[in-house]
Amino acid sequence: MGISRWTWARNLPIRLLLSVAASMLLATLIGASVARAQDLETAEFNFTFEADAEGWTPGFADLPVDYEQSIFELDHGHRPLPDGLEGNAYYLRGHNRSDDLFMYLKTQVGGLRGNATYLVEVSVDLATNVAAGSFGIGGSPGESVFVKAGASAIEPEAGPDSNQYLRMNIDKGNQSGEGEAMLVIGNVAHPDVMGNEYRIKSMDNAGRPLPVKTDSEGRMWLIVGTDSGFEGLTTLYFDRISYTLQTMKPPNTGGLSPPLWAMALLVALGALLIALGLMLLRGSGFRGLRGA
Repeated sequence: MGISRWTWARNLPIRLLLSVAASMLLATLIGASVARAQDLETAEFNFTFEADAEGWTPGFADLPVDYEQSIFELDHGHRPLPDGLEGNAYYLRGHNRSDDLFMYLKTQVGGLRGNATYLVEVSVDLATNVAAGSFGIGGSPGESVFVKAGASAIEPEAGPDSNQYLRMNIDKGNQSGEGEAMLVIGNVAHPDVMGNEYRIKSMDNAGRPLPVKTDSEGRMWLIVGTDSGFEGLTTLYFDRISYTLQTMKPPNTGGLSPPLWAMALLVALGALLIALGLMLLRGSGFRGLRGA
């Protein structure tokens, strides 16, 4: 009886040690899973233009360097929405005399991780007075004026090309075509517009994010605009612009988030320790108690 109790007591520290080790491995695995779940990073930027332009500035491209303002009728600014709508917006206007006018707004955001690739989704509310199915010179004033959105590590700018036309320094694509820096998210035609009234149209690239890399200081330029095939006057109000940027952080080798092979090894070791503990428990502890 005494020997059996001694055997059971002798193996008790071993079983306790194995139990503690298994518990520590389990806690490490749980911590690693939590750390990996927290690796998903999201940044949101929302602009409503109620008080001012909120850092957005305008630009125009795909027109001659020496264009005549009187015929292109370019205009922009922060102003109230037209009659029938409440609030303020950013106003853009241009007459597409070049058959390829690009009007855009841009702003820079920061606070992101440097040299990191983010998946960019954009949502835009636009006030337009163009009815769906309209006809015009060169194309429809609605369906042929394509709304584009995107982002870039470098500042989007229009500069002269060899033909003395202002061209963008980023790949925005052309009209209905998309580029590496911008996607088509819709057009300015609204199915419910009647007469000259303005209505809000919402559009986005949800489910089709654009991968964009930040600069070394964690900054990115946001850009939205219209690429027109309609050879006439387009007048728009950007009422809201929202960006959602999402990425994964790089592996944290100094924290609780080990690589997958290490996690698999920890699982195997934990299972082995638990199995050894159960063998000792059955082989000595229980026999000792029965012998007692």
